[in-house]
Amino acid sequence: MSVYARRIAKLWERPNALVDAYLIVSPENRFYLSGFTGSAGWLLIGKHSRVLLTDFRYAEQAAAQAPDYEVVVVPRLTQGLAGRVGDSGWKTIGIETHRVTVQMLDQWRNALPGIEWVAAAGHVESLRLVKDANEVARIHKASDIADQALKSITPLIRPGISERAIAVALEHAMRELGADALSFPTIVASGPRGSLPHAEPSTRLLEAQDLVTIDFGAVFDHYHSDETVTWPVSDSQANGRQREIYDIVKQAQTAGLQVLKPGIRVSAVDQATRNVIAQAGLGDYFGHGTGHGVGLEVHEDPFIGPHPLVDFELTVGMVITVEPGVYIPDVLGVRLEDTVVITATGYERLTHWDKQWGAL
Repeated sequence: MSVYARRIAKLWERPNALVDAYLIVSPENRFYLSGFTGSAGWLLIGKHSRVLLTDFRYAEQAAAQAPDYEVVVVPRLTQGLAGRVGDSGWKTIGIETHRVTVQMLDQWRNALPGIEWVAAAGHVESLRLVKDANEVARIHKASDIADQALKSITPLIRPGISERAIAVALEHAMRELGADALSFPTIVASGPRGSLPHAEPSTRLLEAQDLVTIDFGAVFDHYHSDETVTWPVSDSQANGRQREIYDIVKQAQTAGLQVLKPGIRVSAVDQATRNVIAQAGLGDYFGHGTGHGVGLEVHEDPFIGPHPLVDFELTVGMVITVEPGVYIPDVLGVRLEDTVVITATGYERLTHWDKQWGAL
């Protein structure tokens, strides 16, 4: 049985899999259940059938990548869907309501008025929460590529270089070292722009007294990495307040990492980091969640925050980030982020850049 067949079997084993079939349209879930990487394709998965609907451009690719499926090439996907469902006897189809547009659902209802479309948001994502050894290895490889790329460009990180030049050099290095893509556009924020958690790299030139935050990641074989470092551009020019805030964020990250183990709720991880920052009187300057899952998407379940929509228990094989930060508007920002995999005894880091002060 292929890895995709095993995943489909697990999908049907879910206690709330009370539908006749699933229609999967999101690229990440489609790949997870089939291996197909084309930009156009829907999976129609019944209990005894698997169909991949695609168009002419991907006929050969779909047949090669998704041998577990019957590949059906159609000029329009909705037309193909109606043709396959019309005489199936199905009454209910589960759909990714968090990924489906109103327009798509209207088209399906018009084409198949006898079908009840059942919300199945999160059904596939629940399977993706726990990574197998092969998935973890790919995330680890993506992390290694990103770490090596950053190491290769650190000589450039000096007063007088622009944020944008750092981002371009780092992105080029990740590609040169084997990244299939970037996890996201690289974030570089220096000096007072550090208070922008998701700053777009600008033409601002680094100054000796700055802190610089770099948030970056690579994709390897469809799996992402995610890591953030903050450094003083020049140790000798940094001031005591910068070092104080850095140490607080480092203590917060350490506190979050120390509680990681199977059975711990994600809200407890967030609380561990948030308490350190709040006790230092900086709670108002930590406004985002402590972390998130990493895998086929750079941001996926479990999301780790003070009020998560689902307060997941950590399980062996989950891959998450721990990334507290402090952002003082127009003054500075510090964020430290590592990606880790949950193990039977705690966690293993998949990102390896030293987070000690002045590691640049």
